[in-house]
Order: sequence, then structure tokens, then C-alpha cells
Amino acid sequence: MDKKHLFVTDLDGTLLNADSKVSQESADIISSLSREGALITVATARTPATVEPLLCETATSIPAIVMTGAAMWDRKEKRYIAPTLVTSEAITDIMPLFARNKINPFIYVLPAEGSVMTVYHNGILTNAEQRFVDDRRGLQLKHFCLDSTRGAEYPIPGTILIFAMGPRDRLDPVARQLKTDKRCSVSYYNDIFNHDLAYIEIFGPGVSKAAAVKRLADSLGATGITVYGDNLNDLSMMQIADEGVAVANAVPELIAAATRTIGPNTESSVARDIMRQIKIHS
Repeated sequence: MDKKHLFVTDLDGTLLNADSKVSQESADIISSLSREGALITVATARTPATVEPLLCETATSIPAIVMTGAAMWDRKEKRYIAPTLVTSEAITDIMPLFARNKINPFIYVLPAEGSVMTVYHNGILTNAEQRFVDDRRGLQLKHFCLDSTRGAEYPIPGTILIFAMGPRDRLDPVARQLKTDKRCSVSYYNDIFNHDLAYIEIFGPGVSKAAAVKRLADSLGATGITVYGDNLNDLSMMQIADEGVAVANAVPELIAAATRTIGPNTESSVARDIMRQIKIHS
């Protein structure tokens, strides 16, 4: 396994432990290997606003894949790379669809300059939306802008994500219509604790972790790809990898699809396996 082999790991439930942190052991292993030239990175649905604090003690030398692959993030320069935006035409059709179903979405907008993302929301916040905002206040790379004139004037240039939460009976019609819209990449799912609450994420066309992993591998001239994951949203990138590795705590469907299974996320298993694979093949 040469220095051009790319290792990509999901964060939550995979690299992150039960406390949703990178263990010190994992941070030390990945930092050391990266400084020696290993190509190691993360692929996550998270934005850089939470990725950076989580990886604050973990050195990597190549871009992180963020927002389900809608962009890459240069950790050194603190800038977005090759973002896939939602088109103005699509936004113009999507926003009235939310309005007809009495849903006020969050609109994620990349900066023309700098690294701070702005998240717009207009309308009264539900209890769930208020908790969502409160949990993310104070992040250095994300700014919430509530009930602003700017937020109501769609389409907003630089829109990378339209995100909404609400009752299934209101979001179902939105999801049904957008699932067939070629201008969008749509993810629609239930809250794991409250099954009456659903979430929808709308990105630009062709956005996926798999597509981003392929682009990154091509840009690096990678000779092979190993992917680590725990959930169904990791399946697509596993399928395009030379080796798909599931952590022991992964959902059964992912374990069944994986090339092999390692220990759980609570035992620094991903970092240990990367180190083991590099030693075996060096």
C-alpha cells in the first residue's frame, strides 16, 4: 500500500467515539501518519463549523469532504473547495413549495470571501428549530441570521443547502415532489428519537459522499481507496471504494456490504486499522 492510497472515514459513529469526540489515541495516530505523508481524511454530513472543533487535535494534510459531499474544505487555508450550489432556478421553485406546506427552511449560504457560512431562517421557530439553532450558536465558522430581509429575498447567491425539519405530513409532499427533480440531490429521513419529526436536506445536482470521494481521489492521483463507515449514508462511498470497512457498531446492512469489519467506534478502531494497513503494506 503506497503513499498514494486514500483512506476516508465517516465521523459520527465511526471515527468519533461514544462521546462524539476523536479519542486522543485516534488523533495521535492519524496526525503522525498524515505528517509522514499518508492520505487520510473525513467524509461527513457536518459543516466545517463543527468539523474543525472535532478535529482540532487531529492533523490531516488533504481536504475534508463536508456537507455530504457538497463541498470540500481546505483545513489549512480555511476555505471551501469546489462547492456544488443549488441553482437559482431550483431555489425559485423549491421555496414556494415549502411555503405551501407551511414549512420555513434554513438556507445555508457560502461566503463570497472568507470562511464563515451564513444560515438564514425567516418565520417563527418551532421548538425543534429553536433547539437546533441554540445548539449551534457561537460556532466560529457558522452565523445564524434570523428574520432578515436578506433571508426572504431568494434566490440567495451561494446557496449550498436548503434544510428543513417538521411533521412528516407537511414534509412528505415536499419530499415526493423533489425526489424526482434532477436539479436536486435530496435526503429525507426521520428523527431517530421522535418519529413524528422528519428532516429534509436539498443539495445541488449529483451531490453524494461517493462522488466527492471519487473527485478527491482523482485530484490526488490516488492508486486505491479504503472507506470506513457505520450507517446507510456511507454505503454509496463504500461501493466505489477498493475496500469498504464497517465498524462493529455499524447497521447490519452496512456490515453485510462491507469488505470486512473491524472493532467498534469506542476503541479507536478506524485509526488503529489505518495504521495496521499501512504497516502491513509498506
